[in-house]
Amino acid sequence: MRADTLGLILAGGLARRMGGGDKPLREAGGRPLLAHLIERLAPQVNGLLLNANGDPARFSAFGLPVAPDGIAGFPGPLAGVLAGLDWAAAHRPDCPWVVSCPGDTPFPPADLVARLHAAREAAGVPLACAASGGQTHPPVGLWPVALREALRAALLAGERKIDRWTAAHGCAVAEWPAAPTDPFFNANTPEDVAEASRILQAAGNPGEIRPSEPGGVAP
Repeated sequence: MRADTLGLILAGGLARRMGGGDKPLREAGGRPLLAHLIERLAPQVNGLLLNANGDPARFSAFGLPVAPDGIAGFPGPLAGVLAGLDWAAAHRPDCPWVVSCPGDTPFPPADLVARLHAAREAAGVPLACAASGGQTHPPVGLWPVALREALRAALLAGERKIDRWTAAHGCAVAEWPAAPTDPFFNANTPEDVAEASRILQAAGNPGEIRPSEPGGVAP
């Protein structure tokens, strides 16, 4: 566990491809996607925070604090990251780092936080993001709370692209293999949720995720 890092689960999107509603609450393998994510991320961080808009009571069963976007209009995951950085500054000053992961990404790797920190330390930059199979995943990233005012200024100026903003400040990339299962598989559609259930069923042991077909699962 990284005692200096808070985990942030991003669940503030509109879920258009899912037909609306909360993607993290869709069930795979008999449990919400969010439950699978919490199980894998919680041991790596010093507490978890959920970024979500609307009535926070719908997440009450998970026992996590909920921080809504501070910028109106659903401006995207950067606003969720800013909400997490602001919450950490106010409530967890012992955590100068925040690691973010979308709430529809149920299988993050067990070494996610450690390797993101290692990547940014090796590169001498303040930010890091994950990649698998040659594809970067900007919402799966490591963020210093110290950059929150710079992020706020960028959002208020209209910035919405994570990778453009992180590149301007310096962002390392930590790479994972995409097989046998992509650890950053995300459930954007009902078909993806069904695929997540098949992955879990095939694995038997949730700690040993395997793909339902040879060659892994495309994100």
